[in-house]
Amino acid sequence: MGIFRYTATTPDGKKRSGYIRSSSVGSVKGELLRSNLDPIKIKEKAVPKDLFGRKVKFTVKRKELTVFTRMLATMISSGMTLLEALETLYEQVTAWHFKMALDDIIERIRSGSDLSSAIAVHPKIFSEIYVQMVKAAEASGQLDAILERLAEYLETAEELKREIKGAMMYPVFSLCLIFGITGFLMIFILPKFQKMFEQMQMKELPAITNVMLGIGDFCRGNAIMVIVGIAVFIAGFRQFLKTTFGRKSWDLAKFYLPVFGDMIRKVTIARFSKTLATLLESGVNLITSLDIVGGVSGNVHIKKICDHAKDEIGKGKNLSEVIGRHKLFPPILIRMIAVGEKTGHVEALLKKLAEFYEHEVRTTIKALTSIVEPLLISIMGIFVGLVVLSIFMPLLSMIKKFGG
Repeated sequence: MGIFRYTATTPDGKKRSGYIRSSSVGSVKGELLRSNLDPIKIKEKAVPKDLFGRKVKFTVKRKELTVFTRMLATMISSGMTLLEALETLYEQVTAWHFKMALDDIIERIRSGSDLSSAIAVHPKIFSEIYVQMVKAAEASGQLDAILERLAEYLETAEELKREIKGAMMYPVFSLCLIFGITGFLMIFILPKFQKMFEQMQMKELPAITNVMLGIGDFCRGNAIMVIVGIAVFIAGFRQFLKTTFGRKSWDLAKFYLPVFGDMIRKVTIARFSKTLATLLESGVNLITSLDIVGGVSGNVHIKKICDHAKDEIGKGKNLSEVIGRHKLFPPILIRMIAVGEKTGHVEALLKKLAEFYEHEVRTTIKALTSIVEPLLISIMGIFVGLVVLSIFMPLLSMIKKFGG
């Protein structure tokens, strides 16, 4: 099956372009004719491949999906029909894989499908939370309002993700730089001093110098082995994470990591609260909402708790009572949900709690930046200092010897 771009004319003489997934040009032409379209041009779209000849997997950027959602909400609230709004947005979208998905959605809606069913066919673009919120919007007749809420949810999630990624990038980049500078000094600079020490017939070198020279010689003489070893370790760790035990272990260990563990826990609680609040506020029932929240949490332990909560709620238990048994959730979350259940405003309290934790995450990020920066400078000082010390200690010994 290939992807074909077509240009055709409608019975009233207007031009229409789009994408069709089919096996050949002939089948595309037949499909267009059956739809009362007169083909002008049909061309197969070349699917990009990577260096290994595999098809590149396309994803729509969160920002692009957010803009699409907000514009769709605005157009519908201004009085445009759903079909008119989608056709207008189709012309605005530039990413061809997104354009192709929209073309399919438009055709399905023309054939009588509703929006939630049409977008559910494209799970790589429209997540389960997106589909369920649209379905709830269709049932309540508030498509524009719920799409606006969905756009706000996507924007907040993307902004928080960007801030966390930015906070993580600085220490990772700095550590790579530290190890790079240390490796360069040990592999390329130290050996030059080693030759000088040999020429000066220095038989006994300080222990730290011998250790550094030994590490440098090993890395230089076994460079391929070292690179392969690092690659095998990374590949092995990634494979370990794919196992059930590995994923469970890592998802739990993340909450107890030094420096970053507290931030990860707060992000998880914020995401849980925000997603659940957004779904409930949009009219999605609690059991379906928990199913979606567990799926998008990105943590197997949170998913397990959500699955258990679904079963218990089905038996008549309260959400606060069920999740209160698990230590992963803080007491404030349990109490807020309990109050919400008594007052009938669970979604409102969860939304406020999500805002609180999002603010806490941003505060933690700022605090981490101020802590990590001097810590990284100290680590760099120690590593570079050891290398410099291993060079200057023999020189000082030599000066002392000649001076004596």
